[in-house]
Amino acid sequence: MTHRPYNFSAGPAAIAPEVLKQAASEMLDWPDARGVRSGMSVMEMSHRGKEFISIYEAAEATLRELLAVPAQFRILFMQGGGLAENAIVPMNLAARGSTPGAGSQANFVVTGSWSQKSSREAERYLATHVAATSEPDGYRRIPDPASWDIRPGAAYVHLCSNETIHGVEFQSLPDLRSLGCDAPLVVDFSSHVASRPVDWSRVGLAFAGAQKNLGPAGLTVVVVREDLLGHALPICPSAFNYRLVADNQSMYNTPPTYAIYIAGLVFQWIRRQGGVSALEQRNIAKARLLYDAIDQSQLYENRVDPACRSRMNVPFFLRDESRNDAFLAGARERGLLSLKGHKSIGGMRASIYNAMPLEGVQALVDYMREFERTGT
Repeated sequence: MTHRPYNFSAGPAAIAPEVLKQAASEMLDWPDARGVRSGMSVMEMSHRGKEFISIYEAAEATLRELLAVPAQFRILFMQGGGLAENAIVPMNLAARGSTPGAGSQANFVVTGSWSQKSSREAERYLATHVAATSEPDGYRRIPDPASWDIRPGAAYVHLCSNETIHGVEFQSLPDLRSLGCDAPLVVDFSSHVASRPVDWSRVGLAFAGAQKNLGPAGLTVVVVREDLLGHALPICPSAFNYRLVADNQSMYNTPPTYAIYIAGLVFQWIRRQGGVSALEQRNIAKARLLYDAIDQSQLYENRVDPACRSRMNVPFFLRDESRNDAFLAGARERGLLSLKGHKSIGGMRASIYNAMPLEGVQALVDYMREFERTGT
């Protein structure tokens, strides 16, 4: 094998080899943009020192450029992952509802495991209403926004724009104003952030755990419109109060410094690839290659409505599930790693994030066809 194994893990996920090599070369002695050595690893730096401040500022500026984040949004680098944001968001936005405090309500569109978790966690902090759900269909589609039952006066409307487990993706974000709703849209875009452009005119807040497309686990990115700051409930811990985090440039407490550094290298890598729009075209090609192989097969199947199939996470099943173990063993022998599906739904799952090259998807497709033909 002349290349590294292809890692199809859903997260923590593959990082571009160029990024890993640069981090390795700088591990013991980080150099600044002029090549001046610091004498320290980034892991050892004070988060308030000029060296790390330069890393942070470059990372924030590059991400703003790549995602085309408008000036009226703040970018926060936080901790806790997407799961913690399911609590942090309602603690920061519940007081915005027409009946602040315990009477506040949020609307949820439930299209898979992650949006379901979001709804259940938010119940601790405000009333929740499921405006739409595809659970009766096994989370295989996205309900038409025209059918959503959005309650008026809500603090916000939440959706997960890409469901990592079930492989369902919003191909475009809904325009809540066209639905007669003036509440902000909150988007969990953890598993497809930076894989396609974002229409920020339709978003109030978006958050992402970094470990899919942005870097290592430990960093959470929150992009929040400024008018949504300053509404935290009294119970909200100060370290999770968006206003305090924003006012202190994400350094109210010690941030995940090394994760921010690696994410900054990933952002630079994305820029060198041509930016988000260029990566989107690659992602379309990778997804088409894999879905075509599945659809043309007699052995494999994908059960998601083609109109909302994810470009990032492709679950598929062997029609003869007694062959699952043999399929996974053969894949590992060929350097195709982490293809076992999530335990809640079984089968297989190929996560083909930005860092997965087309050659990796082609190698998987070649193996799938070989396995179907020969059984090994």
